[in-house]
Amino acid sequence: MSRPVRARISTQALRHNYQRVKSLAPSSKIMSVVKADAYGHGMELVATALNKSDGFAVASTEEGIRLRETGLIQPIVLLSGFFSDKELPMLTGYQLSPVIHSLWQVDLLEKYSGNQFINAWLKFDSGMHRLGLDRKNLETVVERLRAKDNICISGIMTHLANADDPADDTTRQQLEEYKKLRNVITDGESSIANSAGIVGWPDSHADWVRPGIMLYGSSPMRFKTVTELDLRPVMHFESQLIAISRRKAGERVGYGGDWLCEHDTTIGVVAAGYGDGYPRHAPPGTPVAVNGKRVPLIGRVSMDLITVDLGRQARVRLGDPVELWGEHVYADEVALMSNTIAYELFCHVTRRVQRIAVD
Repeated sequence: MSRPVRARISTQALRHNYQRVKSLAPSSKIMSVVKADAYGHGMELVATALNKSDGFAVASTEEGIRLRETGLIQPIVLLSGFFSDKELPMLTGYQLSPVIHSLWQVDLLEKYSGNQFINAWLKFDSGMHRLGLDRKNLETVVERLRAKDNICISGIMTHLANADDPADDTTRQQLEEYKKLRNVITDGESSIANSAGIVGWPDSHADWVRPGIMLYGSSPMRFKTVTELDLRPVMHFESQLIAISRRKAGERVGYGGDWLCEHDTTIGVVAAGYGDGYPRHAPPGTPVAVNGKRVPLIGRVSMDLITVDLGRQARVRLGDPVELWGEHVYADEVALMSNTIAYELFCHVTRRVQRIAVD
């Protein structure tokens, strides 16, 4: 590979974070969420590293097939369910379990006449009001599906909207609504907790937990860092210095000349930009690590390059390693500076960046 930019994926960190999930929810089975190419980390790589998971969750039939073809035998749940009746034969052929969130999906399941079972999860809208059936419709759906010999209700799940904030009472209300439902409908197992639920709401752990972002070493909580949660960064987004120059006070750097040198300094050019997935709107001052030492981003992020202020007496050389996020600069920090979330940073690392498994 000619360009030095790459994403090192630490399987050791993945397994450490998985063990953190187990320690926080020791009585629950773990459904590792690997949708969106495992949040940009590489689905096959991540699933292989987490092959002791009790199950996996993806977003679509296509993702489910891709995951099943890695050789995994655990349950694979499609969090958005299916989108047409053409997918039903694939669900049975690849043993994929759809999440049923709408009545039109139930209508299609009632028409399904195949001999093989479809194991379905039902989604209850406990208060997030995105996807899911309300209590009245869910009770009706259970009765309709119980009448089908080729449909099995694996369980009922819901999704927490505000679990990242322990002071927000929404989660408590959602848990109460879910408990009321389960007092009436007892079919299958229960799944409630996402990463934030796992960390902040033990009452949400139930039969299955669904860790996502915490597996990848980003904090799911609004007021807790990865260090406080003992999570390790999995993606180390890296490149190199490809140019170094001295700049005098008063000179401008980058497109539009937005950044003005206030004093004589040394600047470095890094082979990475928004064409690789580095956030274009990262402002000057966003930390970047050169040789493990944090320095500020300066100027505008361009497609293939960024510039950093190396200081007045920087001891650096061409080819020195640069970390955009990872061990010395957390993705959460870059995300906060860029007015986004680590989920988006990870997912936006582009295909031209090579993912390399380490450990």
